Amino acid sequence: MRSGSEGSGEGEGFSSLRAFAHSSSLHGISHVFAYGAVSLRRVLWGAFFLGSLGLLLLVCAERVAYFLTYPHVTKLDEVAAHNLTFPAITICNLNEFRFSKITRNDMYHVGELLALLNDRYEISNPQLAEPHVLAALRDKANFKNFKAKPFSMAEFYNRTGHDLSDMLLQCSFRGVNCTARNFTVIFTRLGKCYTFNSGGPGREVLTTLQGGAGNGLELMLNVQQEEYLPVWGDTDETSYEAGVKVQIHSQEEPPFIDQLGFGVAPGFQTFVSCQQQRLVYLPPPWGDCKATPIESDFFTNYSITACRLDCETRYLAENCNCRMVHMPGNANVCTPEQYKECADPALDFLVKKDSDYCACRTPCAMVRYGKELSMVKIPSKASARYLAKKFNKTEQYIADNVLVLDIFFEALNYEMIEQKKAYEVAGLLGDIGGQMGLFIGASLLTILEIFDYLYEVFRDKLLSFYKEKKKTPRSDSSTLEHPAVPGSPAVPLPPGPRAPVPPCAAARTVSPSPRTCYLVTRL
Repeated sequence: MRSGSEGSGEGEGFSSLRAFAHSSSLHGISHVFAYGAVSLRRVLWGAFFLGSLGLLLLVCAERVAYFLTYPHVTKLDEVAAHNLTFPAITICNLNEFRFSKITRNDMYHVGELLALLNDRYEISNPQLAEPHVLAALRDKANFKNFKAKPFSMAEFYNRTGHDLSDMLLQCSFRGVNCTARNFTVIFTRLGKCYTFNSGGPGREVLTTLQGGAGNGLELMLNVQQEEYLPVWGDTDETSYEAGVKVQIHSQEEPPFIDQLGFGVAPGFQTFVSCQQQRLVYLPPPWGDCKATPIESDFFTNYSITACRLDCETRYLAENCNCRMVHMPGNANVCTPEQYKECADPALDFLVKKDSDYCACRTPCAMVRYGKELSMVKIPSKASARYLAKKFNKTEQYIADNVLVLDIFFEALNYEMIEQKKAYEVAGLLGDIGGQMGLFIGASLLTILEIFDYLYEVFRDKLLSFYKEKKKTPRSDSSTLEHPAVPGSPAVPLPPGPRAPVPPCAAARTVSPSPRTCYLVTRL
């Protein structure tokens, strides 16, 4: 009976599978579970079905693996605009300190930092100086009976930095004259600098309505080479070059001109044709941009330059217990000794060697400006005398110190550079669905059919299991006490085979209590 029962269960299971195969929309499976004996035709259908299923699983695994690489594509579009916000323009003279503004007290404190004096407060290389420069140096370095006064690096930078009102010979924006009051003072690693169209408090952000030269900012600057410090050593506060450094950036980011600026030389007119670029990057896992707000005590908007300045400021505060003049915050400004012994070497270490310490991620949305530069020589022979008379300088001075900078938009449009997801969930499901239809003729409803069949099978199995658990096995005791007439002892059954007990209704005797049923057993 037991083996017959199991065989019956297997037959029922196979019959249900065969019924499902013939009713399912899954292609080919009905031929595998066809009625009748096993034949070569059914075996071939089974082999083809399993091969198609294997290919389907292989292709689906490849599609899932590709999806998990989170690929992206970059979309480039050029968008026309009615007007464009003009960028912020930061300008720094490559010479940080004016020689004529350095006092004897300044020389006492920063002479060694600027490589003008040695550690004994003596002129380092007097043989390299021109006679008038050497005379001025000797006067400034005469510390006989000198009593040093308190010194502040912040005040020194501000007082000795080039004054834009002296540098600016001519200024116009979109044909309208501008002055030094249209610029904002800002301190950078290059010293005292000036930003046009900074967009700070009380300053309106300027826009332009047309592209091309003459529709942007045009400056004529005097770099004042007569004020340049004599350079007798390679330091971070002196420069071998003459001219200005310029950075074009958005109003939302601080300048990082020592790393990102470009140089403009005297004796040339430099045309800078720029185009606004708006970039949108994808956050992880598709990209590597920073989507969260900046965690800084100094800046409200995240940018790479803000992140770098914040990191460098914290690094110097931890290692030197001070900050440089151009760094944000209220910490104590480094002394000249701290500049020379700690701050300059620490910052050079970050910039040149340990670039990973201040590794800043690209923001998910940013604005930058692409640019193309071209130059022509100035002044021409025809204009040299005119400019010399106009500014009361010699023609040679004009050729060595004057430059013209013209910054404008190439056209009134901007580039939109946007990263987009190349493969999303909808594409993955579409590919898998297409491959299922190609290889086994299945669809989403076919998958539901399979789940429905599995649900039916497991439900029946569970119900059968619980029914078996609820059945109580029959007792095999050899002695059974039967109820007797009330008041009489129970009569034990003798050992041996017993006849089945008839129903109570089949054998009943009347007792004083008509409600009592006495079972009669056969001996």
